[in-house]
Amino acid sequence: MKQNHPFHMVTKSPWPILLSFNLLTMLTGTVKWTQTKQFDLMMTGMTMSLLSMTMWWRDVTRESTFQGNHTIKVKILMKTGMIMFISSEIMFFLSFFWMFFHSSLSPSIEIGMNWPPKSIKTFNPMEVPLLNTIILISSGISVTWAHHSILMNKMKSSNKSLMLTIMLGLYFTMLQKWEYQQSMFTMADSIYGSSFFLTTGFHGIHVIVGTLFLMVSAMRCMKMHFSMNHHLGLEAAIWYWHFVDVVWLFLYLTVYWWGK
Repeated sequence: MKQNHPFHMVTKSPWPILLSFNLLTMLTGTVKWTQTKQFDLMMTGMTMSLLSMTMWWRDVTRESTFQGNHTIKVKILMKTGMIMFISSEIMFFLSFFWMFFHSSLSPSIEIGMNWPPKSIKTFNPMEVPLLNTIILISSGISVTWAHHSILMNKMKSSNKSLMLTIMLGLYFTMLQKWEYQQSMFTMADSIYGSSFFLTTGFHGIHVIVGTLFLMVSAMRCMKMHFSMNHHLGLEAAIWYWHFVDVVWLFLYLTVYWWGK
């Protein structure tokens, strides 16, 4: 059918509803894992969610790269949507920082009117947290390198820098897991434990999502799906990764260093 407008009318897709059910299964399985230490339902939901995302990404890639549905007007609107999404994520983390400062600037009598509470042995900000900060700043540099490389039509250079960024993201996640294992306090230890693990944990989830985003972009880049004029998926991943970097800098300066 002839189309007389620049917009992309998305066809019916089963992936949004399937992904919703799979995420619900994963969430239910996570609650079950925390209560019974059985993670079979959680792993099932996670696997099905990854499969649904893979198929959904496949369809979007097909629409943009092979069917040419992502016109200039569509790309502008998609960029606007990504900016609004990142803005909502900023508000999400702002609520956690609000909670942290509310609790730390005026400690209640229940925690001895001290911050951190006397029973809490905090992390040394000059050790693993500082290393993680250096890793994320380095990944921000490498992902900017990837962006400039593709703008100059240097695909090999872009592939190398993207792989470096992905390795740094995975390294950050492994160090964060190791740090959690070494922790002398838990999420149940007063407001300090709750605010620390809630804020850093959600940031860790965002790092994992950003790493997956970059992995998909790297695979597409290797398959020559991107060009110097058409690389919206990669650009969105880079924006998201810079957002993750900036949030971690605020986390390090406030939760690890100032709040020690």
